[in-house]
Amino acid sequence: MASRDKKDCNEILVDAYEKACAEYLRLYPTEPQPFITCTYRSNDEQTALYAIGRTKQGKKVTNAQAGQSAHNFNPSAAFDIAFITLGKKLDWSAVNFSRFAEIIEKIQPLVEWGGRWDFVDLPHFQIRNWKSFIK
Repeated sequence: MASRDKKDCNEILVDAYEKACAEYLRLYPTEPQPFITCTYRSNDEQTALYAIGRTKQGKKVTNAQAGQSAHNFNPSAAFDIAFITLGKKLDWSAVNFSRFAEIIEKIQPLVEWGGRWDFVDLPHFQIRNWKSFIK
């Protein structure tokens, strides 16, 4: 199972995520709040995700094969988030992701948001040029 622990992320991402969460809470205290849904993901898990929409039923969820995702390295060069309401319900509204992206990209310009890609991935945030950060 993929990790949800921020300790499995590159320290640049951990710092940016924590600061962005604090600012998001300050700006939007009654709105759904972000939480991490994925940090490190094994190559086997990546292969299974890549199969969706190709050899498994469903809509494509990734264009990255095993070893090609910023999630596939430890520490991870990426994290995914979701939002939870005060009533403990998930909220996938694009506006939440967009607001969070504006905040985190301002805090740490090394972080890029998958919501700006041709293959839109709203929950995804990663280090720009992440391959140069892999040890």
